[in-house]
Amino acid sequence: MLLEDKLKNIIRDVPDFPKPGILFKDISTIMLEPKLSQEVIDHLASLYSGQNIDAIAGIESRGFLFGYPLAIALKVPFILIRKKGKLPYKKISYSYELEYGSAEIEMHEDAVASGQNVLIHDDLLATGGSAAAAAELVTSCGGSIAGFNFLVNLSFLKGDEKLTGYSKNIVNLVSY
Repeated sequence: MLLEDKLKNIIRDVPDFPKPGILFKDISTIMLEPKLSQEVIDHLASLYSGQNIDAIAGIESRGFLFGYPLAIALKVPFILIRKKGKLPYKKISYSYELEYGSAEIEMHEDAVASGQNVLIHDDLLATGGSAAAAAELVTSCGGSIAGFNFLVNLSFLKGDEKLTGYSKNIVNLVSY
């Protein structure tokens, strides 16, 4: 069975979360399956091995679940991109609109070195707001965007269109 099919069989739909009318794609069910989780990491590592990636930036919080193990597998640093007020050191921030409100994310100001090629990872691509905001943080420090990686893409929301200005290298494992 293809990895995409395995993931589609296990990702849980949660209606009306976090608000009425939204069908939430719950990837927490993947964490209950260690062999499948390892298959995801192995697959991602094979996709990005040899692609000149200097670091991986994960978007809080579900972007940490596979982003950090991927960084370890590729032997590159992992950059935390967190919600406002969660990072302890000097930080830079970026405000943006979500599909169900607004948000502000932050990154330590010394997390990205000038010229560093950064892959941005998150669990899900919806409208692209969070990933574009993460790209703004990375590029404001002089980094470049190696690409974007998502476990799930809600393709009907066309979030990838918002990201192509940063990189055309946009990969997802499952698309709905």
